[in-house]
Amino acid sequence: MGETADRAVERALGRRLWRMAGVAALAGVAWVGRDVPAQLGGRLTGARAERAIRSPRFRDGTFHNPSSTRTMVADPGRNLVKELIFGKQKRRPDGGVPLLRPSAAPVSDPARELNVVWYGHASALIEIEGHRVLVDPVWSDRCSPSALVGPRRIHEPPVRLDELPPVDAILISHDHYDHLDLATVRGLLAHQSAPFLVPLGVGAHLDRWGVPEERIVELDWSESHRVGGLTITATAAQHFSGRGLRRDGTLWSSWVVAGAHRKAFYTGDSGYFDGYAEIGAEHGPFDVTLMQIGAYDRAWPSIHMFPEEAVAAHLDLRGGLFLPVHWATFNLALHDWAEPVNRLWVEAKARDVRLAVPRPGERVVVDDPPAVDGWWQAIA
Repeated sequence: MGETADRAVERALGRRLWRMAGVAALAGVAWVGRDVPAQLGGRLTGARAERAIRSPRFRDGTFHNPSSTRTMVADPGRNLVKELIFGKQKRRPDGGVPLLRPSAAPVSDPARELNVVWYGHASALIEIEGHRVLVDPVWSDRCSPSALVGPRRIHEPPVRLDELPPVDAILISHDHYDHLDLATVRGLLAHQSAPFLVPLGVGAHLDRWGVPEERIVELDWSESHRVGGLTITATAAQHFSGRGLRRDGTLWSSWVVAGAHRKAFYTGDSGYFDGYAEIGAEHGPFDVTLMQIGAYDRAWPSIHMFPEEAVAAHLDLRGGLFLPVHWATFNLALHDWAEPVNRLWVEAKARDVRLAVPRPGERVVVDDPPAVDGWWQAIA
């Protein structure tokens, strides 16, 4: 009887321990995923939804590219999952990515100043005619709704978010996690007072995250907003949007930043399309273009450019200096880590395109850019 009673106690204790473990596991999952609902952002409602409906880009409840595009193209005989796990591509560098702290900006003529500081991936600061415009800032460790899973940074940000100088505008190209980040937005709310200029619908995410209405400026393609002496215009891109299971509930865009004398262009994410020539004809020429060159694949050719296409787009835009972005920081495709910039360097030389490839944190003076020195090859 004593042994039977002991076993009964053990079983009861075991059940209790399992229940406690289950509760702890659920609590752990809840804690890890506590920010996921907020990360997904907001939905189009009210006046924001009414404005979206009036856009030529909006029909049947979602935004559309002018031409039919597919985010994935069938590739018979290819297994992307197997390639992701067992592929031979070298998707991370061997050494640490060299980081620089931006040096003081040399300004001999503020009215004609034009510099770019690239912080990694698509995050950059455009210093133009005495103004500062921050582009697609992402300072988090992962570009994901979760802090534990998803693509992780290959290098740290070269400066802390609270070390950024005061900016005059913050531009967001679209709502994907590697371009719009909840923690970064909250940090910018604490340390900056600039307005957020975003494509239609993206304001719903910012609104949910506590950005005051007066700091949200939503634009359709070809619409402009004045910031000091700058005219900032949302322009076309060929891409898509979505932070959860729902696709294309917000618009995507490229951006034109124009002062009285200088002009810069930023692609956002986009496939190659004839819109670049139209933007170049209407808004160009540009002193500098910030061009997406990474995260491409033949499985999604219409939504991300290959490096050679980025050079063609730069020429369509009537660009001066080509500054590559959207590479080096997050592993988002199957190509080698250094492949985008290697292909770019070859194509730029073949087509006589002026090129600057800064290290993260390096300030590029557009009128006197550093020579391309192949710094990435030493760590690739």
